[in-house]
Amino acid sequence: MPTEFEFISALTKRHGLKRIGDDCAVLPQNSETDLVVTADMLVENVDFRLDWSSPRSLGHKALAVSLSDIAAMGAVPEWAMVSIAVPDDLWNSGSLDQFYEGWLALAREYGVELVGGDISSTGGPLIIDSIVGGIVPRGKAILRSGASPGNSIYVTGTLGGAAGGLKLLEASHSSEPSAAEIIQRQLEPRPQLTIAKTLQTLGFATSMIDVSDGLSSDLGHVCSSSGVGALIYADSLPVDPNLTAHFGPDERLEMALNGGEDFELLFTCRETALSLADTVRATHIGEITATLGVIELVHGGKSSVLKPKGYRHF
Repeated sequence: MPTEFEFISALTKRHGLKRIGDDCAVLPQNSETDLVVTADMLVENVDFRLDWSSPRSLGHKALAVSLSDIAAMGAVPEWAMVSIAVPDDLWNSGSLDQFYEGWLALAREYGVELVGGDISSTGGPLIIDSIVGGIVPRGKAILRSGASPGNSIYVTGTLGGAAGGLKLLEASHSSEPSAAEIIQRQLEPRPQLTIAKTLQTLGFATSMIDVSDGLSSDLGHVCSSSGVGALIYADSLPVDPNLTAHFGPDERLEMALNGGEDFELLFTCRETALSLADTVRATHIGEITATLGVIELVHGGKSSVLKPKGYRHF
């Protein structure tokens, strides 16, 4: 069975589709700006569970995942549309009002206007379809395809927290005080729009993607699009410190490499770690190599091939 990415790749090649392959579609808008548009679908019991996510948190996350795609292009969000297929029991519970409260609170924070969408009934499950549009200076969107051998690899923030939060929710350990921050990272992620804008303005990022499926998978997308390989230093990964109270070293590393949903930014650039640290809060984790499609992980003095093990729908 093909993965979702293999299916998309085959569809693109078969029909000659030329604008597919990044976090957003990039469309010419005028002489000064390009339009970037993204679409995301969240399905109950696949992408979220209502028994641990409040409607307000769900509204926040539904927008946040799309805003993260906008950030990955170095763009600024402007408008959004959200469509929902709602089961009868939720329609009659007042949950939809809470959903929009969470959605609109995050939208106001980033100046995003809700301009439309659709609401339909369903026998279940709850399905949310999110579309967000934004702008970026003409020809300046940061694509996945710009990495070159010798580029340094960076990641913003910390990794593994959202995956750890999910594991605690699944194990019904969400009431532990030390779990609150990583559970929050899972339920209400923060899109890295401010850092993205800085990277776009400075102009030294050669490629970028958001960490949604997991570092191993998302770096794999960059390598595939750019026709390169990568070398990652396990000891340099910024593993979320809040995982230490709940998980051992091997499990923490696994979450940082493959967990996903941290929605941090993974990017490459020609700058050295020292000069980058002066302008952007990010961690140098490796280098781009010329070994096409091969990601090498250096851990404990040993080297191994890092296979993409992030989230897959199929």
